[in-house]
Amino acid sequence: MNRFKLAKSYKSILLYLLCLFISLPALSQVIIPQSLPNAPTGTSPQSGNATGTSRGNAGNTGNTGNTQGNQPGANQQQQQQQGNQQNADNQGNEKGKAPGDPKLQGQDQSEQSKINDTTSAKLTPEDQEKEALRQKIYGYALFADKNLDPIPDLQIATPTNYIVGPGDELKIFIYNYAESTFEVDVTKDGFISLPRVGNVYVAGRTIEEVRKILIDKFSKFTPGLIGTGGETARTKLMVTLGDVRTVKVFVTGEVINPGTYQVSSLSSAFNALYQAGGPNEIGSFRDVRVVRQGKVVSHIDIYDYLVNGKIDGDIRVQDNDNVVVGYYLKRAEIAGMVKRPGIYELKPEEKLGDMLRYSGGFNDKAYRARLKVQRITSKERKILDVAEANYESFEIVTGDSVNVETVLDRFENIVTVEGAVMRPGDYALDNSPSLKQLIENAQGLREDAFVGRVSVLRTRQDLVLESISINYTDILNNVTPDLILTRLDRVIIPSKFDMAESAYVSVNGEVNNTKIGENEGKFPYTVNMTLEDLLVQAGGLKESAYTSEIEVIRRKRNSIAGAANAQISEVFKFDVDRDLSLNSKGSNFTLMPFDQVTVRKSPNYVEQQSVFVEGEVLIAGPYTIVNKNDKISDVIKRAGGLTELAYPEGATLLRRTLVRELDEPTDFDQAEQTEKSIKSGTIIGDVPNVKEESIGIKLKNILKSPGSFEDLIVQEGDIIRIPKRLETVQVNGAVLYPTTVKYGKGMAFSDYISQSGGFTVQSLRKSSYIKYPNGNVDRTRRFLFFNVYPKVEPGSEIFVPVRAAPVLNTQQAIATATGLLSSVMGLIVTVLAFRSIR
Repeated sequence: MNRFKLAKSYKSILLYLLCLFISLPALSQVIIPQSLPNAPTGTSPQSGNATGTSRGNAGNTGNTGNTQGNQPGANQQQQQQQGNQQNADNQGNEKGKAPGDPKLQGQDQSEQSKINDTTSAKLTPEDQEKEALRQKIYGYALFADKNLDPIPDLQIATPTNYIVGPGDELKIFIYNYAESTFEVDVTKDGFISLPRVGNVYVAGRTIEEVRKILIDKFSKFTPGLIGTGGETARTKLMVTLGDVRTVKVFVTGEVINPGTYQVSSLSSAFNALYQAGGPNEIGSFRDVRVVRQGKVVSHIDIYDYLVNGKIDGDIRVQDNDNVVVGYYLKRAEIAGMVKRPGIYELKPEEKLGDMLRYSGGFNDKAYRARLKVQRITSKERKILDVAEANYESFEIVTGDSVNVETVLDRFENIVTVEGAVMRPGDYALDNSPSLKQLIENAQGLREDAFVGRVSVLRTRQDLVLESISINYTDILNNVTPDLILTRLDRVIIPSKFDMAESAYVSVNGEVNNTKIGENEGKFPYTVNMTLEDLLVQAGGLKESAYTSEIEVIRRKRNSIAGAANAQISEVFKFDVDRDLSLNSKGSNFTLMPFDQVTVRKSPNYVEQQSVFVEGEVLIAGPYTIVNKNDKISDVIKRAGGLTELAYPEGATLLRRTLVRELDEPTDFDQAEQTEKSIKSGTIIGDVPNVKEESIGIKLKNILKSPGSFEDLIVQEGDIIRIPKRLETVQVNGAVLYPTTVKYGKGMAFSDYISQSGGFTVQSLRKSSYIKYPNGNVDRTRRFLFFNVYPKVEPGSEIFVPVRAAPVLNTQQAIATATGLLSSVMGLIVTVLAFRSIR
């Protein structure tokens, strides 16, 4: 029993697995594939019997159709019928919504754009290359542009040639003498049902034909529909469309998304093609066929719409029409300087000129004289040159590539004139074929033109420049024929001023030349310029100018060549009045080119000079030097003499001098600023190129004997410093404790050393020295084996140098003395030995 149950269980499991394996293919077809790139809004992503589009249906028409159109297997036809029935129900329930409702279309477009953005990021390299090719094809952008909405609006007047079919809603209006209104739907069998009239077959008839049929039907019981006695009908009948039906259109061939589409019966073949995404990368834009019941009823040329804005073959589609897009037959690419580069499809009879017109024509800078066409033969490539005259007759072969180059950056008819003419520049060779005509077009020569030798630079065929010299005066006098110009000729007419050396005169010295940095003292020479004229241009004379002897140095132009004492210049001296006006007593000396005028400084002119007195005087400060030989005593006397606290032994004279480096260029502005600082006594710290000297003076002796040898003559910028009475002495250097010691009358040099701790082992006693407050220095002297130290005064500074070599200790001194004594004894023994041998 258990074995039987176990076998039964195994059988059930195997049966379940078998059913699952059989159902796998069907389940795999239920998965909805990804939308193709650039698919139009509402387009079914699958080809075949997929149905429905949001633009062609009213309300939700197409949403159900799309969903059901993706169902696989044998149930596809049934599901499609259910979708159509549901569409009809939606149309009945939502008559107020037009199939082209912009709100619904906007939602569909936004959703579709999101799908396109997602799928474009997942394109394979092959798909990306294919998409790049499509972008270059002329006309592809029309179908890829989502802003273009060619779906017809249903809120339009009823076309009289509209063919009625099952699913249409007709509105019948009877008005004037009798009034009635009827709204009827055309049944699947093509009939409409009207009260008292009954069933009327209207399928396949135009609106105008239906109106005439209904007039005939209603005239039996409605008076006035047919006019009598030559009068028009008093009762009118009008037929209009309500809700229109949807028709099923097949779009096949080389399109982006081939398939079946439900569109409004008002739509045209172009509308259906737009819903399918338009022709693909190998589809034809020039011959789109509309096939109806096995016959081609229309041909559409999309270029006619792109270029002229109309399509003659765009007819209104009917149910089960087939829009077929075939392969292109001839297509070529044009690149370069055209308004719209790209790939263009041509009809068999169209030429290169037609292709240029499709591309918008040449760009402004295009080279139009000749085009280069690259062609693919059965073996390789070849290049063809097409002249401008053959554009309309040149046969384009599929795969050709036309390149339009840029025009050359050169002129074909240019000549140039430069120099002494009124309007120099470039001129057209056509209007200026000769030299004389060119100068006339340039409005003639200037007054300074040198016409004796006019140069014409000509570019020969081998691009070598050739110079042609012409006497233009001979051409004007008809002595020589006029020169015929050629392309790129360059005519140069020199000026007399350019051929003469620029003459100038110069002036230096005591003049107010404010532009010395610009003109370097040079001024343009003019004829009859006088010495006073030049001085006025130079800004006039300074106060320090020595007007009695102003020199004019002139070049000697006729000196004896080769003579050792040949004169090279002439010097003229003048006494010029400071009043340089014409009424003044002036020299009126006429200058010559390159004359040099020198205005020297007056020997009696001296600017105020000052010295500075600091310290213990009655009135400290700057004092002006009255006489050139003013001395220290004179300045101290003018300062009121010394105070009671003054220490004349410590007085010093500080003198600063500007030193100029001979091997370096002089910065005159900086030097002038430094000299002003020295004169004003405002220099603080180390300043480059300023030498500072401290001169020791004996002020006590100077004041006792004014005018003596020690009484120095002061100079500008000198500083006399008189300190207070000093009561200390500084001890520095190699002592045990460097310090400052109070001065004591009668204390010797060694006493101050002792108060500083005494000498150290490293002290170099014999070189000790002392510096006095006035800057003087005195050293230690030697007498036999004793050191004679200098006298110490208040405010002095004692310096004890450090011994360079280390000092020997007692053992080292004994060893050194012993070695030295042994050497001396050995030398004596050697000398005695030589004497004994003799």
